[in-house]
Amino acid sequence: MQVAIVLYPGFTSLDVLGPYEVLGRLPGTEVVFVAERAGLVTNDLGSLSVEATATFADVPAPDVVLVGGGPGQREQMSNAALLDWLRAADRTSRWTTAVCTGTFLLAAAGLLDGRRATTHWAGLDQLAEFGVTPSKDRVVVDGRYATGAGVSAGIDMALTLAGLVAGDDVAQTVQLVIEYAPEPPYRAGSLDTAPAAVVENARKVLSG
Repeated sequence: MQVAIVLYPGFTSLDVLGPYEVLGRLPGTEVVFVAERAGLVTNDLGSLSVEATATFADVPAPDVVLVGGGPGQREQMSNAALLDWLRAADRTSRWTTAVCTGTFLLAAAGLLDGRRATTHWAGLDQLAEFGVTPSKDRVVVDGRYATGAGVSAGIDMALTLAGLVAGDDVAQTVQLVIEYAPEPPYRAGSLDTAPAAVVENARKVLSG
């Protein structure tokens, strides 16, 4: 199984590296990082680069497509090279997936019309503008499309996908190998539990 993870300038690292840690451990799986041009691609914080070892043209028919989010997603919404590749790859993929605001790129390509999907809480309501039914669920599977909410939800989405493609036993083994058993020190990880002042601060950070 070939998994193509999309990179673009300004991506959020955990959006793609979290799922990579899960999917890259599945038996018989090749993960390739793809971009419009091969080479190093720098994340949204400007301090980490991941190498795209292949261009879109090099990977025409992956079994799984995964698109992460990040501030750079906005500029990619009109990138014909990326959107055309997503449409073409989707015609033969077994699964087309996204994490965080990467969902908007699938929506911009017209792949989520009439489907349920999720994204980062700050942009959830905007999905409806693209003919998508927004869901507050952390992971949404609709047909052969899977989406994860903000950033860390990419690990949950990838484990869900791992179970669907390789079976629950394999997915649970991967979960144990990476020791994914979150016990955060605060209950501020969602709008439903975060204090009002924290929500306000987060909105300022995201709008800045």
